[in-house]
Amino acid sequence: MKYMTPQVSIIMGSTSDLPVMKKAADLLNEFQVPFEMFALSAHRTPKEVEAFATGAAERGIKVIIAGAGMAAHLAGVVAASTPVPVIGVPLTGSLEGLDALLAMVQMPPGIPVATVALNGAMNAAILAVQILSVGDPELAARFVEYKKNLAQKIVKANKELAELKYDYKCN
Repeated sequence: MKYMTPQVSIIMGSTSDLPVMKKAADLLNEFQVPFEMFALSAHRTPKEVEAFATGAAERGIKVIIAGAGMAAHLAGVVAASTPVPVIGVPLTGSLEGLDALLAMVQMPPGIPVATVALNGAMNAAILAVQILSVGDPELAARFVEYKKNLAQKIVKANKELAELKYDYKCN
């Protein structure tokens, strides 16, 4: 396999978050976007988190996707130390993920974290692809095709629903 420079970093508080964050990796892989994955903890490995965040832009990272639950400080700590856009994925856990969601969306002025839905790693990857598409016409074209395919799935679903027969169904 040839060496590729990652454009996106997927980080998570621990590998227990991988089942959710894998959805971001799967989508980036589908779009042929080079990425890397790390387990980093704002609380357990703060020096490593700071080194990661301060060096991300220099290493060529263009977007960071940070998944964390419970106290959920990972995305905010990273956003405070890098000029690279950070997309937060609040993970469900304690308080059904409300604590993680609020920790990401309630950032102070000047330190934004774009935040997707609870366990929304796939949408985080889609947002990363959209950000990267601004400067990459080939990726933008693949993304437009992806959106067309999403629409076709709904068209197909409506055709299938139209075939369902009920005594009182009117369409």
